[in-house]
Amino acid sequence: MTTQKKPLHEDWISVILAFAAIALICLGLRPAMPKFDWNDGPSLTAKLTDTTNLARMGSLYLWVLGALLIAFLLGGKKISFQLVTGLLAVMAISMFAQVFTGNAKVKDLGIEIVLFSLLLGLFISNVLGVPKWMQAVLQTELFIKTGLVLLGSGIIFQELLKGGGLGVLQSVVVVFSVWYFTFWLCKQFKLDDEFRMMISSAVSICGVSAAIATSGAIEGDNKKLSHVISLVLIVAIPMMIFMPYIARWMDMPPEVAGAWLGGTIDTSGAVVAAGTMLGDEALTYATLVKFSQNVLLGVAAFFISVWWTYSKKETNQPKPGLRTIWDRFPKFVLGFIVVSLLFSFVLSPALVKEIKGNIKDLQTCFFAVAFACIGLETKFVDIFKMENGRPAMAFITAQVVNILITLGMAYLVFGGVFG
Repeated sequence: MTTQKKPLHEDWISVILAFAAIALICLGLRPAMPKFDWNDGPSLTAKLTDTTNLARMGSLYLWVLGALLIAFLLGGKKISFQLVTGLLAVMAISMFAQVFTGNAKVKDLGIEIVLFSLLLGLFISNVLGVPKWMQAVLQTELFIKTGLVLLGSGIIFQELLKGGGLGVLQSVVVVFSVWYFTFWLCKQFKLDDEFRMMISSAVSICGVSAAIATSGAIEGDNKKLSHVISLVLIVAIPMMIFMPYIARWMDMPPEVAGAWLGGTIDTSGAVVAAGTMLGDEALTYATLVKFSQNVLLGVAAFFISVWWTYSKKETNQPKPGLRTIWDRFPKFVLGFIVVSLLFSFVLSPALVKEIKGNIKDLQTCFFAVAFACIGLETKFVDIFKMENGRPAMAFITAQVVNILITLGMAYLVFGGVFG
């Protein structure tokens, strides 16, 4: 009698896919995002017909399709031709987003490809409707988790130490204080523990990545996760646009302004866009603080996983042991940490410099596809009706408090008091 092989968990699959991609890139396969810098009709036509861009789009499609097929095989899911056609449609959405955000005027607004991919997905889902043949390819968590493991390649510990400990100091204080306040606030809005954990992590740590890591650690509801992600991206837009103007109006020193932006705006692209509006020095500090928050992601996910396992054990059941904690621990966060250590201490600086851009491009592609999937799976009516709007009110209130606390810490740490 033969025993059927147990399918791998999605977390392990994402780690395998990410490490396989890194190995292939080290061996010479170099995926790259197409470049669509344009400002008028002729320049757009030239970019769309450029053979290099066409080759890059085809290569990225094969990368993602290969990853999807491997994931279905390892996960014991049925493979059909709809994966090929469905992924083609989703990739078309993300590539259209790449074209749109390549416009010079759109770039000045700081709109990211992942944000516009989400908006396009939302438009299709809420106005046109998502056909059934696209459903199989909407593997949001797989794409995001794989992208998050790849994100570890950008967390280089030597660079963090070189930048100094001030960014870490601000991040630690802000993350802990804002997290606990948001957790308490969500309780006042009568939200359940899953919402409380996801919103607290999203507001205090690093937005989308933290929400996903937290959801994985507590085995959270995907609908709640999509709701929190949508809130993060929607709220980030006005923050990205107006906070630089507020910083100028308050005549903030560039290091204080940068630390304020990096500590509050929840998406890396929006941080870069907002920091750029205030100059190179502000951008440097904004990136440093955001980078420090990203480093805390793995630590936070570990403690959240342990706390959730112990606090949510069944009544009259024995206290969960290390095995239970290991089973519940989000393995993609472990992959994120290992990749960061690998790029920080094992690979040569020359190799890291050579392949870092290609890994970043592949990571961006996975994220763009993931956010298109989130949009395709999300209904506006669900966003505004879920829990009678209480998650949105809690998130926005917590974000306002986060802005004020981070501003105070930015002045204390980078305004000359401690620095």
